[in-house]
Amino acid sequence: MTLLPHPVTGHPFASPVPPGEGWPDDPATATTRVARTAAGVRRLAATDDPATLAARISVCHACPRLVAWREEVAATKRAAYADQPYWGRPVPALGPPDAPVLIVGLAPAAHGANRTGRNFTGDRSGDWLYAALHRAGYASQPDSTHAGDGLTLHGARIVAPVRCAPPQNQPTTEEKATCAPWFSADLAISEPHVTAILTLGSIGWDATIAGARAAGWQIPRPKPRFGHGARATLNTATGREVTLVGSYHVSQQNTFTGRLTQAMLDDVIASLEG
Repeated sequence: MTLLPHPVTGHPFASPVPPGEGWPDDPATATTRVARTAAGVRRLAATDDPATLAARISVCHACPRLVAWREEVAATKRAAYADQPYWGRPVPALGPPDAPVLIVGLAPAAHGANRTGRNFTGDRSGDWLYAALHRAGYASQPDSTHAGDGLTLHGARIVAPVRCAPPQNQPTTEEKATCAPWFSADLAISEPHVTAILTLGSIGWDATIAGARAAGWQIPRPKPRFGHGARATLNTATGREVTLVGSYHVSQQNTFTGRLTQAMLDDVIASLEG
């Protein structure tokens, strides 16, 4: 087994990284319970403890295609990162559970979060997102290169409807359904505190509405349509109002073509407080 040094700590790891081996911010241990089926996900997602939830998410093996893909990418690597270990596991939420802002993405990038073990970390999408969050006061620094680099979030929490890197960035309908209880559990943890939810892309928008509806939230009818800057008011099961805000995803396809500009992203993030 080949061991390679972590870019920040220098500690050697295999790819993918076994739980409990000392990877920065790894929430799991060698004894963390592992979901291996959709029923297992539903059972293990039934916790209101953020640390337990993050640990269980980070070792999930419920989707055979995604497990095979994330581990193949971790073993073969991109040439630019051939000297680094790859996380190669599902990616849990990032940020304080009591944050008033919840940011919903799509899924880990194969050579981004699947490599670094942290949402939107180690790729161009993260460069854009964290720079904008830093400008708005939500992130402690403008860049996010690897777990253990000192980044912390203030008042914002980042989750994804799908926790493993999917081939061609396209999870199947079945995979999204299998992963949904993890998202629902994260939404339940955020619910007492969240005032605004920013979704990056239409998949995050739809997943948020579906998760909120499943949790007994009141959703406007007809269903709110996604768009950059789109807004809707959701009402939690306890009667609290939460503002749903849409943004184009910070994908390279959108940022390189100018469909999403820094000013557009700054404006939509600023609107979360209003």
